[in-house]
Amino acid sequence: MVAAPAVADAISRARRLPGLRVGLHLVLVEGEAVLPATEIPRLVDAAGVFPKDQVTAGFRFFFSPAVRRELGREIEAQFRAFQASGLALDHVNAHKHMHLHPTVARLIVEIGRRFALRAVRLPYEPPAVIAAAGDRNPGLGAKALALWTGGLRRRLRRAGLKMNDQVFGLAWSGAMTEARWLRLLPLLPDGVSEVYSHPAIETAASLARIPGYQPGAELAALVSPKVRARLGELGIALGSFDALG
Repeated sequence: MVAAPAVADAISRARRLPGLRVGLHLVLVEGEAVLPATEIPRLVDAAGVFPKDQVTAGFRFFFSPAVRRELGREIEAQFRAFQASGLALDHVNAHKHMHLHPTVARLIVEIGRRFALRAVRLPYEPPAVIAAAGDRNPGLGAKALALWTGGLRRRLRRAGLKMNDQVFGLAWSGAMTEARWLRLLPLLPDGVSEVYSHPAIETAASLARIPGYQPGAELAALVSPKVRARLGELGIALGSFDALG
């Protein structure tokens, strides 16, 4: 999130870890913009912050040419800010999965070509797998989200961009614990699966406000010897978007 408060620290840490693959997490709702508010007044408030209402934002992105022009400028500015970090661009995704929006997806593909974009997260979480691995069935929202991913998948294929086949971390967002990893791994479908989480040593105030988020438990899961051993037993290879063929 190239306009977030801790971005300079994040970039510094990533530079010290050359094996870490870093992506651009585009922010177009509920976060700070890169461009000043005077340049994108239709997108942000006077403080340069995007609104939280994704539905209203989505309609405006689709129906307003003036909003789309500002949106394109801000997306390009975020790509440029990532480029200025000096980090290699492993992949792109968007906060709250806003790249599922067809206008946002189109702009990412068009603008990303100028910034060595090679891969994009496909936020498709198979409902049947979550039902088999979890303690509840996915709701209608999860099933609707799965339908939206079809259009994004087709667009990325046409553009020749790499993508994962499925993602996990949606239904259990903020709570990808060791127990859930161990239940999920034997059920992973064939192909490339991304599992994402929000690990942290300390729970920042911004995360503490989100019900059910367990950043400490997610960090413990990522370094769990049990998870590592189970990956080996199941023959699951680890990799990055950059490694996809």
